[in-house]
Amino acid sequence: MYTSTLVNQLKPSATIAAAAKARELRSQGVNVLEFTLGEPDFTTPSHVCEAAKRAIDAGHTHYTAATGIPELKQAVCDAFERDYGITWMPSEVAVSNGAKHAIHNVLTVVCEPGDEVIIPTPYWVSYSALVELVGAVPVLVETTEESGFCMTADQFRGAITDKTRLLMLNSPGNPTGAVYSVDALESLARVAVEKDVIVMSDEIYDKLIYKGHTFRTFASFGDDVKERTIIVGGVSKAWAMTGWRIGWTLAPQHVTGAITRLQSQQTSNPCSISQHAAIAALNGPQDAIGEMLQQFQERREYVLNRLRSMPGLSFADPGGAFYAFFNVSSHFGRTLPGGASVDNSSDFCTALLEHSHVALVTGDAFGAPGYVRLSFATSMDIIKSGLDALEGFISGPVAAGQ
Repeated sequence: MYTSTLVNQLKPSATIAAAAKARELRSQGVNVLEFTLGEPDFTTPSHVCEAAKRAIDAGHTHYTAATGIPELKQAVCDAFERDYGITWMPSEVAVSNGAKHAIHNVLTVVCEPGDEVIIPTPYWVSYSALVELVGAVPVLVETTEESGFCMTADQFRGAITDKTRLLMLNSPGNPTGAVYSVDALESLARVAVEKDVIVMSDEIYDKLIYKGHTFRTFASFGDDVKERTIIVGGVSKAWAMTGWRIGWTLAPQHVTGAITRLQSQQTSNPCSISQHAAIAALNGPQDAIGEMLQQFQERREYVLNRLRSMPGLSFADPGGAFYAFFNVSSHFGRTLPGGASVDNSSDFCTALLEHSHVALVTGDAFGAPGYVRLSFATSMDIIKSGLDALEGFISGPVAAGQ
C-alpha cells in the first residue's frame, strides 16, 4: 500500500526512540538510569487534578469549540498580562493538543511548499521534521558553545533570503537550556521587522529560569514586533502536565483564525477535561512552580559541578529548562569499557547504554554532532548514580597508542 513521500522521509523522534530503547532494556530486567525524556518528574499540582475531577462531575465531557473554551483563552491572556505585562485578546488564542501540535499548526498555516524556515542549531528534534512535513525547507544556522548556543542578529540577517518565511526561536531552549539575553532578543526582533520575517517564539520553558538569567517574551519589543510574532506555550513543563496535552498559540487574529479552521478539520478540540485543569493551573496558586524550580536548581548545580570534574567534557551553562548539553567528542576514537569503539555521539550513547546502562540522547538528533543531552528532570538518587556510571565509562581504557 502506498504511503506519502513526506511521511516516508520522516525520522522517528530521537528522544522517544532513546526512551523506548531504555524501556526495552528495563523489560529485560536491566536497571537503566534514564535521562532521555524532557518532562518534569513531579506530579501535577493537586488543585489542578481536583479541577479536572470537578469538570468530570459537572459533565464537561463533550466537544468544545475547536480551539478551546472561552474561559481557558481568557485565562491564557490574563496569565500573560499578569506575568509579562503584554496584552493579548482571547480571539488571538488557539488552544491545541500540546505545544508540538501548536507548532505543527503554525507551520501549516504560515508556510507554503518551498518556503525557508530558519532554525538555530542545536534545536529540538521535531522542528526540522515538522518543517519538512509541510513541504518547507529548514535552514539551519549553527551556534556555538562559546556563544552560549545563541544565534546573533548578524547570523539571522545572513540566513535570510527572498524565500525566508519564518524563524523558529526557542528560549529557554531544548536541548541546551540556552536563554537569550534581552539585548540579543531585541536585536533579533529588529532584524525580523527590517526584513519582515515572522518569528515563532517557542516559550514552553518560560517559567523554568535560573538565577542570573532573565526571561523576556519575544512579543514585548513593540507593536511592530508583536504583529510578526507567534508565541507557542502550554502547561506541560511549568505545571508538570505533559500527559494532559494542552498547548496554545498567541498570534495576530488572522493567523489564529487560520489555525481555528485547520484544527476544526484536524482534531476537533483539545481534551475538555484537560482544558478545565489548565484553567486551574493558570488561575490558581503558583507555588508549585517555585518549589519545582528550586529542586531543578539544586539538581542543575550538582550536575554541572560533576560534569566539570570529568575529563574531556565541555558545555555552556544552561540558563533555563532542565537539560545539560555537553561535548563528548574528545572521547571519539577511543575504545571504551566493553570494547566499544566510539566514533560519534550516537556511538557514545549506544555504548553508554549497553555497557553502563545510562540513557542519554545523541546530539546528532539536535543538529549538534559531538554533543549529548542529559535531562536532569529525575530524582537526585538517579542523577548521582547516573553520573557515577558516566564518569566510570569515560574514564575507562583507551585504544593502544592513544
